[in-house]
Amino acid sequence: MTSTSTWTSNSAATATLDAVRSLVPGIVARADEIERERRLPLDLVDDLVAAGCFRSLVPRSHGGSELGLPAHLRLLGELATADGSVGWTVMIGSQAPVVLGLLPRASFDAVYAAGPDVIAAGAFNPTGVATPVEGGFRVRGRWSFASGCQHARWFFGHCLVDDGREPPLRMAVLPAAEVEIVDTWRVSGLCGTGSHDVAVEDAFVPDDRTLSIVDPRHCVDGPLWRIPELTAGTLMIAAVALGIARGAVGEIAALATGKVPAFGATTLAANPLFQNQFGEIEARLRAATAALHTEADAAWAKAVADSPLSPEDRARVRATATWITRTAAAVVDVAYGAGGGTALYDTSPLQRRLRDVHAVTQHFALKPDTFTLAGAVLTGQDADLTFL
Repeated sequence: MTSTSTWTSNSAATATLDAVRSLVPGIVARADEIERERRLPLDLVDDLVAAGCFRSLVPRSHGGSELGLPAHLRLLGELATADGSVGWTVMIGSQAPVVLGLLPRASFDAVYAAGPDVIAAGAFNPTGVATPVEGGFRVRGRWSFASGCQHARWFFGHCLVDDGREPPLRMAVLPAAEVEIVDTWRVSGLCGTGSHDVAVEDAFVPDDRTLSIVDPRHCVDGPLWRIPELTAGTLMIAAVALGIARGAVGEIAALATGKVPAFGATTLAANPLFQNQFGEIEARLRAATAALHTEADAAWAKAVADSPLSPEDRARVRATATWITRTAAAVVDVAYGAGGGTALYDTSPLQRRLRDVHAVTQHFALKPDTFTLAGAVLTGQDADLTFL
């Protein structure tokens, strides 16, 4: 087994973050294009691949960087600060080894045989059907919210198995050639993520290219695979939300130094009400960022020590991630409101930040009932832990 020091080394994280930061000016300059085209430009995807974004969580045994979770959250935050859709799309695509790590080892090895830069897309909502046949399943279905599907090479679709088994769930993993992309992504926020529907008419999926998320048994070992997927995933979503908020705070600060509100005598930055608002949202942003990294560091330390996260640990992470995301949205709300009429125009990045961050809050893993589940667990009440 790889030593703990492998995962705590900063060299790979520093190199990846430096490469990502070099892309930021270009990403900011192309934000309108990304939104207009409803996807990431393929040359930008190539740049993100070259920067190491999609190999960041891939195990070293398969050519990846195997960054620690805290470092990966910083990477996502940098990208989301530049553009929310870029941060979200990389977040989804870079999680491929987490999901695919539930495959049998030979299948996992086959997916990564050509190199570590594997991009996957798919959905956890079980809107497909898998019929058992000799050697595997016949799969059909249609899945929504497949972010980054237009540049993905592998897809996963959650299915209901129609043979009466319990639990009746199986995730099918399919190559891009067997999946149809259905153009549906016309939305209010995160427009550039290309989160179209994907459909499969009737595909044979070998048994060894299916997996279970209900009974997770990873074929690779390492701290990342010892953290429940929803625990790590909600922290990643929170990191994207914070990046969007950080971008909005920077944008309203820049606008305030030059904007003179209607009938005003001084710039917005000189207005005491704005100063009060800015001081508060900047503090809220720092507090939420600190909370994110506190939870990530604690979860990572347990994973490195091979100490399972308790239901209470997972409940705290889920509640904190939900609070962080909603705090990020509140920060953007204030920044957008302070921008006044200027923020209405599509030339203002503030209106995009507003739409993007509220799209993030709609994710099922961050719904308000998450607090109810966390509260039940933390007060010792009976609770269904399946999706904790």
